[in-house]
Amino acid sequence: MTLDKIRPAETGDIDSAADVLAAAFSDYAWTRHTIAADDHQRRVRDLQRLFIERIGLPHGRVWVADGPDGVVAAAVWTTPDSTGIGEAFAELAELTPALAGDRAAAAASAEAAMAPHRPAEPVWFLATVGVHPDHQGKGLGRAIVEPGLAAAEAAGVPAFLETSEQANVRFYERLGFTVTAEVQLPDGGPTTWAFRRG
Repeated sequence: MTLDKIRPAETGDIDSAADVLAAAFSDYAWTRHTIAADDHQRRVRDLQRLFIERIGLPHGRVWVADGPDGVVAAAVWTTPDSTGIGEAFAELAELTPALAGDRAAAAASAEAAMAPHRPAEPVWFLATVGVHPDHQGKGLGRAIVEPGLAAAEAAGVPAFLETSEQANVRFYERLGFTVTAEVQLPDGGPTTWAFRRG
């Protein structure tokens, strides 16, 4: 693995980080279930871009990994010490049905199914993380997640995440997470696991 660095993201990284996350999530079970197949890649990219721009950078923490040709991985966390995040999520909620398209109802029911399994107490929430497919299998997944884990641990706050890929379960367990829920999403959706660390 050759990396220049893993660093906090800046505004100028929004588009490249969104491109990376869109590539990483193009065939992800959750997004396939909750975002329309029509122009799917563009919809996923627009959603990731909105999340980075409206939630991650102003209200949370975002890290990116630089490779020889630019950003190759990104991790977006929400944190308990941000202000105004409720309003930001409300604004995002108004925009997401259009991006979900004909999967908007499925997206809403998936969120409702996961809501009871999300922590009520303050946590660092790994909202989205991805490595460009051309750079997977090189240890970047662990490397891009570790700054957030260290920050959460330093703050004395648990970390939380969800995944809809069985292959990710063991990966997150090796990072010290424990499965707290295994949920079969309604409307033919995928199994989704909730995890907590700390």
